[in-house]
Amino acid sequence: MNFLPGIFNYLVVVFLMMAGFYVVIAQGNLIKKLVGLGLFQASVFILYITMGNLAGGRAPIVVEGVTAYSSPLPHVLILTAIVVGVATTAVGLALAVRIHEAYDSVEEDQIHAEDIAADEALMNAETTGREDGRR
Repeated sequence: MNFLPGIFNYLVVVFLMMAGFYVVIAQGNLIKKLVGLGLFQASVFILYITMGNLAGGRAPIVVEGVTAYSSPLPHVLILTAIVVGVATTAVGLALAVRIHEAYDSVEEDQIHAEDIAADEALMNAETTGREDGRR
């Protein structure tokens, strides 16, 4: 049982990753899918930060007597990834708002059904136009 503290962060990563993936796959609501993507992103952030930690490592500032330094690169990359994630979420929410305005719903099934109905109406209109001798 002594190994559990060493892998706790990895267990959290796996749980968040699977929870986020499940929400993206199982939910039909576009907003819930964005929340699932946020959970998945958070798990990746935790994974990179956990891997970037060095036991006994110090900040990379040259000081006498310190031989083990932690790399700041994973933390810098995660800061960049957080900014990109926030921007992606904002674009996704903007698209969800536009989809809601166009379809009065953010449920995939309703949007898909409305698209199929519109396509069938268009096909019927084209077929009717051909029967009248027009094209």
